[in-house]
Amino acid sequence: MSGLVTLLRYSNFPMASLYDLFVIQCLSIRVFLQLYQNILALVFAVKEINENPNLLPNVTLGINIYNNYIRPSSTYHAAMELLSRKKRFLPNYKCDNQNNIVAVLGGPKSNFCLYMADILNIYKIPQLLYGSAPVMNNKNEAVFLYKMFPSWTNQYMAMMRLLLYFRWIWIGVLYVDNEHGQRFVHKVLPDFSKHGICFDFITHFPSITFSNSFSEMVVQNNDLSKLVMGSTTKAVVVYGEIQTMIILRLFLRLAEFKEIPMRTKAKVWILTAQMDFMSTKNQRTWDLAFIHGALSFAVPSMEVSGFDQFLRARDPASEKGDGFIGDFWKHAFGCTLPSTTEARTHEDICTGKEKLESLPGSVFEMSMTAHSYSIYIAAYVLAHALHAVHSSKLKHRVQADGERKMLWNQQPWQLHEYLKSVSFNNSAGDPIAFDDNVELTAGFDIINWVTFPNESFLRAKVGRVDPKAPEDKMFTIHEDRIIWPHVFNQVQPLSLCNGRCLSGYSKERKEGKQFCCYDCLSCPEGKISYMEDANYCFQCPEDRYPNTNHNLCLEKRISFLSYEEPLGISLASSALCFSFMTALVLGIFIKNRDTPIVKANNRNLSYILLISLLLCFLCVLLFIGRPKKLSCLLQQPVFGIIFSVAVSCVLAKTVIVVLAFIATKPGSGMRNWVGKQLGSSIVLSCSFIQTTICTVWLITSPPFPDFDMHSVSEEVILKCNEGSVMMFYCVLIYMGTLAIVSFTVAFLGRKLPDSFNEAKFITFSMLVFCSVWLTFFLTYLSTKGKYMLAVEVFSILASSAGLLGCIFFPKLYIIVVRPELNIKGQITRRLDERL
Repeated sequence: MSGLVTLLRYSNFPMASLYDLFVIQCLSIRVFLQLYQNILALVFAVKEINENPNLLPNVTLGINIYNNYIRPSSTYHAAMELLSRKKRFLPNYKCDNQNNIVAVLGGPKSNFCLYMADILNIYKIPQLLYGSAPVMNNKNEAVFLYKMFPSWTNQYMAMMRLLLYFRWIWIGVLYVDNEHGQRFVHKVLPDFSKHGICFDFITHFPSITFSNSFSEMVVQNNDLSKLVMGSTTKAVVVYGEIQTMIILRLFLRLAEFKEIPMRTKAKVWILTAQMDFMSTKNQRTWDLAFIHGALSFAVPSMEVSGFDQFLRARDPASEKGDGFIGDFWKHAFGCTLPSTTEARTHEDICTGKEKLESLPGSVFEMSMTAHSYSIYIAAYVLAHALHAVHSSKLKHRVQADGERKMLWNQQPWQLHEYLKSVSFNNSAGDPIAFDDNVELTAGFDIINWVTFPNESFLRAKVGRVDPKAPEDKMFTIHEDRIIWPHVFNQVQPLSLCNGRCLSGYSKERKEGKQFCCYDCLSCPEGKISYMEDANYCFQCPEDRYPNTNHNLCLEKRISFLSYEEPLGISLASSALCFSFMTALVLGIFIKNRDTPIVKANNRNLSYILLISLLLCFLCVLLFIGRPKKLSCLLQQPVFGIIFSVAVSCVLAKTVIVVLAFIATKPGSGMRNWVGKQLGSSIVLSCSFIQTTICTVWLITSPPFPDFDMHSVSEEVILKCNEGSVMMFYCVLIYMGTLAIVSFTVAFLGRKLPDSFNEAKFITFSMLVFCSVWLTFFLTYLSTKGKYMLAVEVFSILASSAGLLGCIFFPKLYIIVVRPELNIKGQITRRLDERL
């Protein structure tokens, strides 16, 4: 049994006479045992219909089955014989109403249907196709074909979803080199590529024809086994027809002889619904493990009640009209029926006790296959269409026996409108109807193939494709039910060009390779990828930062210079300590205000300088703690003004020392400039300029509390935004200018005979001051976060302490430790010595 062309006819003859099967005999025959179930499914369906009193009452369906032997000539011959008188080959001449053609059921290969359609379309005979539908260029002729397979578009969609579901994006494709295969490669596979699937190989294998032999196929597939089995892909799509399984088994068998390593044989075969398990006599003993774990699509089918008992009741002795049973029995059981003419003395004779259920599943299946189910449904579709015709004629009958006469005279083309509108639930409960493209309105089942050591196999339903379901339920798969090939140890295989990129990495395409092949690059600083095989890394939100693996965004901690941390405590303690020391020095100076050393060093300027230094130390506390609106407004302006007052006092002291020495020279006119007013004028004028700068700053762009999200990757810095960076640097530059001027004047007057040489002390203090703030500028620009503020606070403390220590500690030493030097005579004597 190669391919079948079936004529369905009806008459009023007794049902028993209608199981005569007309078989075209041939000298050479290639037997595919699995197709015998298709014949029995049709016989069973017709038997059910004829025994149903509610369907086509008083009308009997009959069948004629033709074998085309995989030859176009046989198919054409059978098609023309349908148009001839019974048992006489006279095309287009029929004089007996006992064989009235209703429709033709064709399959399973598309080319059989195409050859058949060339003849039958002329007569507009309905053709129900239970296999692959041919590619019809003429749409007008395509309307005569009724496809018992659902739309292939749904199968392509389901196949793509299946591949994407398991992330099989590196696949191989084997296809039959015919119109269907070419259309699949050129129209369907590009859509797969658009969804991220690429191909390690796309190649075809030859289909079985009557003329070619297995030796020819071995030559043609010489490199096919090496190509496919040597591929790194784990998923291979096989687009074929019902007999493609034979070729697949053949080249897998060749792989064993070529000793390809077992690790490369780990493949998950993904089969189309057109394919079914087929084998030849030579393949009967071959291992079935190749199909274990394979996934395929199938026409949705349900268990048909009574079919199993029907198969068990098959008995060659009682099936007189079955012209195929002899060949089947011979090849299935290895014996010859005694009633056949082929029985010879050297051949085993069948005992008559052989049963179909004793055959392994690789030879004959007891459960109805998808193709058999399609044939079963096709018979019912035709019966319901005829029933609709019958009912329509009854409504318009004119005479008592006119019903039968009009039904007999029903032309095949008149059946089309009833076939297109067929809608019913079959005995298995499935709704049956055609869509606008005359295709069965159904989806596909996803089947998992499981093999057993006794040469049997199981088709386990693990998923469903339902185009009528909502989008989220159109494709369903039960992954936990799937049995994978043994080599994968029940772990879902991966089919990728290279290993997956872990989270924390992104893909970079390899030059010269397909887009599925890529390198994995670690995400750059500040970016993450939390998914595998990410196309790119993305930035974390501003309030989060990447972890060390760059696969997770962590919440940034809020950071500011706090009183609760060691750094803040240390700076605050230092500020208070220096403030106490400054206050102590101020107290000592006030207590000893009438002593010569206090008077000689401009007592009022010393008081102002000490108070400003005290305030400088205390203003540090504005920089520590959580930034608030008021503290931000006062921080930099207060620091700038107070420090300007302190430096102005130092400048005033230096200028007075230099002018005082010049004024002591005979005839000098500088005597009128030396006095208390000069020092006060210098302090007030210099401080006023800084105050003006700070006032403009506060009016135009005042500082405010702000968050710095970017300076430190793991922290949100809570800080005081300067508002205007230019004004902030103006304050610092002005203060630095005062310091440089003070240092210059003090340096020029360092050798003057000043009492206790205060000019030297000022020079050294300003040297310390300038060094601290020069270091501050360099460090401040390279520091981030709260440590920028800590650097500024440290600079304030260090420069203020430098002024306090260098200017006042020598005097304090004399006042406290060497009071004998704090007398007017001693000061005058030392001054005279200098002069």
